[in-house]
Amino acid sequence: MSGKKYKRIFTIVIDSLGAGAMPDAAEYGDAGTDTLGHISESVDSFVIPNLQKLGMANLHPLKQVEAVAKPLAHYGKLREASTGKDTMTGHWEMMGLHITKPFKTFTDTGFPPELIAELEKRTGHKVIGNKAASGTAILDELAEEEIATGHMIVYTSADSVLQICGNEETFGLEELYRCCEIAREITMKDEWKVGRIIARPYVGKKKGEFKRTSNRHDYALKPYGRTALNVLKDKGYDVISVGKIADIFDGEGITEANKSKSSVHGMEQTIEIAQKDFTGLCFVNLVDFDALWGHRRNPEGYAQELEKFDVKLGELLPLLREDDLLIITADHGNDPTHTGTDHTREKVPFIAYSPSMKENGQLPESDTFAIIGATIADNFGVDMPEGTIGYSVLDKLV
Repeated sequence: MSGKKYKRIFTIVIDSLGAGAMPDAAEYGDAGTDTLGHISESVDSFVIPNLQKLGMANLHPLKQVEAVAKPLAHYGKLREASTGKDTMTGHWEMMGLHITKPFKTFTDTGFPPELIAELEKRTGHKVIGNKAASGTAILDELAEEEIATGHMIVYTSADSVLQICGNEETFGLEELYRCCEIAREITMKDEWKVGRIIARPYVGKKKGEFKRTSNRHDYALKPYGRTALNVLKDKGYDVISVGKIADIFDGEGITEANKSKSSVHGMEQTIEIAQKDFTGLCFVNLVDFDALWGHRRNPEGYAQELEKFDVKLGELLPLLREDDLLIITADHGNDPTHTGTDHTREKVPFIAYSPSMKENGQLPESDTFAIIGATIADNFGVDMPEGTIGYSVLDKLV
């Protein structure tokens, strides 16, 4: 163990910002994918000066953004050791878990009749929908019927999720959450085991006016084992989550949870946290990149979201202290120029910066995302749980 070097570590996950196809990407139908590179190629302007000075264009060639002679950060790419390309697998691996059995998806078929029948029986609501769909499109299609009848919209996506919509005024938040808890219990069967049940509350009365609210709630599976978050919490360190981190880990190892309304809001929360005193980890997920732009195959929107992030990053960087470490990474790809609407099997960036760093430059490509959790644990002098993967690169971050 290296012992405590940094007092505070900020790990920011730019959800779905892949940095080029994994060697096995073709097995997933993702040969040639490159989220970051293809976004750059798709737009005329791409202004990310703070990511640029940290070394993002050194890590990955970008059409409009030049590499810098002396990047401020250490940078490299991480390959995913686990099987799959979903949110939970990526985040769980970051914190040490090796997932060899992918979560179930029902993108092409909808959920089995037996599952739907049990859900209807136990909730008392007839299910409508039961297909893969955009969350906004399915509201335009079915929300008026749900409001009129009390039926329940159930749908999925390219992720391992079962999502239930409920109008906050007519269906009610408590009823929506109750139905989601039942769905979570039902989908604990191996053949139906999805990673997350998601409550999708909305407001509005007619097509064109429906809007999802920030009262979303995720019912995730418990991680399959103890992670870096558990050992940090056990040793008395702060583990502060921003965005959907607490949902992804089902609260395991979290000491303080902050829900975000958007990726910009998530960065605003992170900036507020950076102005407070704590010892441990601030773990941030910024979901809009994935949910709003990747799945909807919108490279222009994705580029603009990255520019918004860069502005907020410029506000965060001056707040970092000499004994702070910032890690910027991603959990999978979601190439907005690729076919379909699924995540893409890609490497992810790893950018590590501290104001106290004397050196910088490229790190060797890692064979697992788990170097993140292992490095954080090493920094705070705690042992990673038995059965986890990963290795520390703390000694390289000088």
